[in-house]
Amino acid sequence: MEAQTVACLPPYQGMAPVADPDSGPGPAVVALPAEIDMANADGVGEQLRSAFAPGVTMVVADMTLTVFCDSYGMRALVLARRCAAAHHAQLRLVVSHPSVLQVLKLAGLDRLLPVYPSLGAALTDGPLV
Repeated sequence: MEAQTVACLPPYQGMAPVADPDSGPGPAVVALPAEIDMANADGVGEQLRSAFAPGVTMVVADMTLTVFCDSYGMRALVLARRCAAAHHAQLRLVVSHPSVLQVLKLAGLDRLLPVYPSLGAALTDGPLV
């Protein structure tokens, strides 16, 4: 499957565009910022939830550049997962930074959400972290 993008500017620095709902069904990729904390977690969550447009069956939260994620960020991921379930879709995470992966594991989010080592693995249902 090929990821879809839209040409609009994201509302928060360091965040990438999400899927264009007019381009058909398939996965959407949301690139998340280097740090997800109290200052931007609501915006991150909003961007993830808005990616679940009609026809989008999977949203990949690309945390490749993320080096810090606090409890506010984890809450945003949990709320996005609830949104995914409500839309009968999947939310997948791509995490490459060891400290972010450790925090997600300590919080048990790796049991709630599938975590992949790369975007390619997430898009093709490759091996989990």
